[in-house]
This record gives sequence, structure tokens and C-alpha cells, in this order.
Amino acid sequence: MFVVATAGHVDHGKSTLVRALTGMEPDRWAEERRRGMTIDLGFAWTTLPSGATIAFVDVPGHERFVPNMLAGVGPVPAALIVVAADEGWMPQSAEHLAALDALGVAYGLLAVTRADLADPGPATAQARAEIAATSLGAVEAVAVSGLTGAGLPDLRAALERLAAGLPAPAVDDPVRLWVDRSFTVRGSGTVVTGTLGAGQLRVGDELEVAGTQETVRVRGLHSLGEARPDVAAAARVAVNLRGTSRDRIGRGDALLTPGRFHRTDLVDVRLTGDPAADLPAALTLHVGSAAVPVRVRPLGADTVRLRLARPLPLLVGDRALLRDPGRHHVAGGVRVLDVAPPPLARRGAAAARAQVLADLDGRPDLAGELRRRRLVRAGTLIRMGVPAHAEPVAGDWLADPAHWRRLGDQVTEEVTRYAREHPLEPGMPVEVLRQRLALPDRVLVEALIRPPLRVHAGRVGAAGVADLPEPVARAVQRVRDEYGDRPFRAPEADHLVDLGLGPREIGAAVRAGALLRLADNVVLLPDALDDAVRVLAGLPQPFTLSAARQALDTTRRVAVPLLELLDRRGATRRLPDDARIVVT
Repeated sequence: MFVVATAGHVDHGKSTLVRALTGMEPDRWAEERRRGMTIDLGFAWTTLPSGATIAFVDVPGHERFVPNMLAGVGPVPAALIVVAADEGWMPQSAEHLAALDALGVAYGLLAVTRADLADPGPATAQARAEIAATSLGAVEAVAVSGLTGAGLPDLRAALERLAAGLPAPAVDDPVRLWVDRSFTVRGSGTVVTGTLGAGQLRVGDELEVAGTQETVRVRGLHSLGEARPDVAAAARVAVNLRGTSRDRIGRGDALLTPGRFHRTDLVDVRLTGDPAADLPAALTLHVGSAAVPVRVRPLGADTVRLRLARPLPLLVGDRALLRDPGRHHVAGGVRVLDVAPPPLARRGAAAARAQVLADLDGRPDLAGELRRRRLVRAGTLIRMGVPAHAEPVAGDWLADPAHWRRLGDQVTEEVTRYAREHPLEPGMPVEVLRQRLALPDRVLVEALIRPPLRVHAGRVGAAGVADLPEPVARAVQRVRDEYGDRPFRAPEADHLVDLGLGPREIGAAVRAGALLRLADNVVLLPDALDDAVRVLAGLPQPFTLSAARQALDTTRRVAVPLLELLDRRGATRRLPDDARIVVT
């Protein structure tokens, strides 16, 4: 299937032509049929001679209903532009063409209707000249009469050629179905319709409603009036939803593949059309089937920042248009450059931002995004519409290579500086280093650590006791020299001071694992626990505190906290009579 939207001035025969091609009535409302004028979107389809199916989104031509027209054209890849031979190019012909151009529609066909009432030549020549200056370029033209049927076979053949030239839809992409209708079917519940431009839908799929972020489930699918187990792009589709009511979703909303889109109310865009400086401060942004008021802040000659009245699921590269509803004027098309732009808080920030945007063309660029953002999660880029095919530096974090190298150098500098400023600490706390480097996640700090640095007990420093601050390392070595052959004897408090171990030095040595603290001012060498268990295991079991003190050749001042520590670690177990056993 391929989907085409009509476009053209009111009463030029768009609906008549669709009716003649499909045998279906595109005008859904009795008021439309009574007045003979399309007010809202209409839908019809037919099978072409080749067997290909074409679905039409028939749009209103009156200037009062341009928002409805834009809701139908927004998600559609091709247009059938209709101009009457007896009236030629008219104001709404121009506005509809401006809208197609703004949206970047590149595939189309010209149908000159009412060829039975006037020579189609002049209208054809003028219309083709107008169309050639837009994104559509040179289009094939066919003269037809919806009343007599003249030219309809030629138009069907031209539609076949148009279909053959359309790019293949991206069926593996995530779903973003812009909703153009929402209604309730008795016994089934909420149904929405839209043009599926990419991806696939299946019965049972879970989707996210963009406006409310609710999760809904696909209860049923219809396309071209038939129930389907699945529908692939491109297609007109009706989706029966479980999990939401009609008043929770409507035109301008979207159904999304969960976790694959970034909802944003702030975007930087490039303009085509009116210069940025000439734009009013308030306009309406039309994208997909949505129409959202925006505040406009010029940045450069052709770049602006838009503040949306409500968040939309936008991607880098999206095409949209700005319209001034008060003047019935298409101010221009926009191409989305950034869906997560930085704040403009300082003087001169807007001008600097314009310089950055000058190098962007709206095409997703992984290397460029990494260069600008320096560090970003892969999932964040994917939700922005940027492929994240790069090796993470940690977790799902991606980094600009040059920035990552600079961070590695900075780690060494910061750890060295901290060691000078805090000579008695066994390293720099990881959290302090994270803050110094302005990193968003601790895992990034740990990924930057390279030998001889290491992370130990939440700190970054050089590996090993020998890399303690020099005064502390010398004091620990004195303890080892003096007490190495008496591992369960602890220096008295005044002797610790004589050795160079005050409270701060003891704390540094304990944190580095160079000393074992049993109690205040009671420290042993770190391998004392394992040695004590071996000695105590050689005693008759159970054993008393006195027997343990004698076997360890130590004092009660050391034996009591040592045994209590062994109890807490499960190496020994205290019995009701205060004796102990070694737990094997």
C-alpha cells in the first residue's frame, strides 16, 4: 500500500476525483455532503491495475480548515495536487503548496480537473511552474474530468509510476503513529486512525501514548476496512486500543514504540521561508497531525528556538511548518536540529548557539552529537533519532574520544593534587573526583582509572601500602619492624605517638589496610586475624579468654577486642559459659 494526500483550492474537485478513482465517499459527515464542501479529513482507497493499493487522505480546501488539511498531509509521503482547468491557480492552491514545500514532501502528481469545462493547458503550465520551485520539483501532470471519467485511466497509470518511485518504508523503525481520528466503537472501545509511515504494528503490541505517557495494548487492527493481525508501513490503519478512553487520546497525539522517542517542549530548528527576525513571537507548529502553539526566539539568520505549549515526540531531522493562524499565512518550514538543546542563560549564549547550529543540517550525526555533548547515554541518542553505533566507555555511556582522553589526563592531575592537599588520606574519594571532573555518573570515574591508580574502599589512589603518604608509610614500617615477631602485642598510646602514629595517621593506615584497628589506640598488623585463628585452633576446644591470651602472648587489653572481632566475623563462637570455640 502507499498513501497519498490530496491538496488544492476549495471546490476544485479533490473529493470528486477521489470518489471517481475509488468508488468510495470520502466525505464522512452529513454536513459535508449537504454543503458539497470537505470540512474534515476523508479516507478512501482503491486497487490500481498493477494490483498495488493506494489509500487517499482527502483534505479540505477552504482556508478556514487549513489546520485539518495539515493534520492529514503531515504524516503522508506524497501528494496529489488538484487544480481546476476553468479556474487555474488560486490562493489555497498556493497555501497548500507552501505547506507541502515546508514539510519537505518530495513526491507528487498534478491532476488538472474539470478538463471537460476548459482547456487544461494554461492551468497545467502555471501549476507545474509553481510546483517546480518547491520540494516537489518537476511533477507529472494529467488532465481529467471527475464528471465524465475522461483521463482517469491516465491518472491511474500516473499513480502507478508515482508509487514505483517512492522510497521503501522503514519497516524496522520504531512506530510513531500520528493520530488523526479518535472514536469509540460499541463493544470494542477506543479506536484511533492514522498513517503508519514507518515500523510495524501487531495485535498484542504495547505502545505508549505520547500525550499522557500511558501504556496501551493493541486490541485489534484494521486496514482498508479489513481486520489484520499485523500492519506494516506504509499504510492507513485503525488501531483498537485497550487501556485508554477516547477522551485520553485524540488528533495531534501519537502512539509510540515505548522508550524510543524523546518528548520535548524545546527544540532548535532551521527555517525555510520568512527570515527568523521577521517571525512573530507566537506561531503554531504543525508536525504530524499535531498543531501546537509555540514561542519563537530567533538565534541566527535562519535558526530559531521554539518553546512548545506541550511536549511532542520529536526527532532530529523531523520536518514541520510554522503558521500564523491570525494571518492565514505559512511562515515557513522547519527542520529539527536539536531536540535537547542547552539552556541560553548567559549573555551572548544565543549568538554562540547560532554558530553551533550553522554547521548542522538536520541529519542524525553520531560523531557530531558526541563532540557537542561530550558524554551521553546511548538510549538518549536513540530517543533523539540518532543511531548510537559506538562502543560505550562505561555502562551505556558514550563519549567523544578526544574528551575522554582529556578526562583521563585530568584524573591523574586531580588525584595528584588531592594527595598533596591531603597527605594523610589514602586516596581521593570517588565522589569528590566525580565532582571535580563534572561527570554525571560514578561508573564513568571508575572507567577512567588506569594503573598505577586503583579504586579501593571508595577512594582513588596508587595501589599498595607502599604508596601511603610517606610519613605514614614510615611509621607503619616501624611498627612492622618492632612487632613483626610479636604480632599480638599492640603499642601503647604514647608509643604510637613516638612511632609517628597519631589519630589521623592511624586512620589513614587503617583505611589503606596497613593496620588493623581493634579499639581506640589498639592496633595490630593487618594479618593478625588470620594468624590468631590458626593459633586458637590449636588449643583444646572450647577455650577460655585466659587460655587465648596466653597462647597469643598478649594482654587482656588486646585479647578482649580481638576475640570480639573474631566473634563478629564468625571465626569464633562464644558459648554460654563465656568459653569459645573456633568455627571450622
